[in-house]
Amino acid sequence: MNKDLSVPFASTTVSAPAQSASRPATWLRDAGIVLAGSVFVAVCAHVVVPLNFTPVPLTLQTFAVLLLGLLLTPRLAAGALTAYLVEGALGLPVFAPTPVMPGLAHLLGPTGGYLLAYPAAAFLIAFVWRNTRGSFPGALGSAVAGNFLILGCGGLWLAVLTHASLQSVLTLGVVPFLPGEGLKIAAAAGIALGYQRYRRRAL
Repeated sequence: MNKDLSVPFASTTVSAPAQSASRPATWLRDAGIVLAGSVFVAVCAHVVVPLNFTPVPLTLQTFAVLLLGLLLTPRLAAGALTAYLVEGALGLPVFAPTPVMPGLAHLLGPTGGYLLAYPAAAFLIAFVWRNTRGSFPGALGSAVAGNFLILGCGGLWLAVLTHASLQSVLTLGVVPFLPGEGLKIAAAAGIALGYQRYRRRAL
């Protein structure tokens, strides 16, 4: 089974002129996928539940990261999340609405560690998922690995920013989100597995 969404399914040999002619179309398709992925993350970022005991809100951003990692190739998944961060750094309203100033200031705020981990987490999820047998446990494990990276980087950045103790960082930036992250992981893995089965039937 071919999980790579960046290459055509056909495996026949194509002449050099045909390959050259198809490259612009491939680049345009990849750019469209990256842009659509970044928009999907931005939409999910605006589904927010503020928590009064922590500066880190509960959002659907991580669900978007997990799902893109499971649906796209490592290159495209990382590209979509990188594009998302660039859009936010330029001042576009793609980040979760918070009292923090938009743009680069948002990336330097309390949620900066989580945000900056997104491209690496998406790449990791896609890479691990494509090296499993395509099972539901494999999808879960891939999503858990990416989510662990996001929470770890977010907690570390929060510790540096606030000079808080490890216990405080866990209380403010990790533990409260674990139940919700578990639901996001299960949902993303289920959607990815369903999409995989759909593609198998379509081929």
